[in-house]
Amino acid sequence: MIHTILETIGSWIMQQISSFGYFGVIFLMTIESACIPLPSEIIMPFAGTLTAGMLINGVLRPASLNLVWVGLAGALGCLIGSIIAYCIGYWGGRSFIERYGKYVLISKHDLDTADRFFSKYGNGAIFISRLLPIVRTYISLPAGISRMKFGRFCLYTFFGSVPWCLALAWVGRILGENWKTIEKYFRKGDIVIGILILTGIFLFFYRHFRREKPAVK
Repeated sequence: MIHTILETIGSWIMQQISSFGYFGVIFLMTIESACIPLPSEIIMPFAGTLTAGMLINGVLRPASLNLVWVGLAGALGCLIGSIIAYCIGYWGGRSFIERYGKYVLISKHDLDTADRFFSKYGNGAIFISRLLPIVRTYISLPAGISRMKFGRFCLYTFFGSVPWCLALAWVGRILGENWKTIEKYFRKGDIVIGILILTGIFLFFYRHFRREKPAVK
């Protein structure tokens, strides 16, 4: 059942990007950065495949997006979603997040991890964490709770997100450019979809169904 749900989500993500291009990337990354479980590890690589021309079953599919613009669109989506999370932390506080966060699969362990990272590195954590899976999704919450200066938060969030988004999009582009070589090894030529969905399944289980661990002091 979980596999079916995730496969459906993966297909929906791909449909949004295929249909709406950069705006689809912004929309999906906004959702992901607002602490709703929609992995950027699926969103950005698939968008990256659309920046490369691919020969599929003898038919050339031309590139429809630009790699740099895909990365910037992803970073903009990260910024918008992070602002939403920042505001939730700012106005709601820790108690609000612990009470209602479970409805979007924010676990206490995830929140504790983000809190410890923010406490250790301070405002710089906003920039550094954008390159780290899991922490990057939730770091905006403690930033809002601590009432970090909004302008600095936005600056660090955007520029910290650019390398992550570009790197994931580049991975997708490489897959797209080498489609002709690897297609023959996979039935129906669905290597990209298969890799992205499997990545989403792994991350979904790792983040949201792992056993809760006590915070390390």
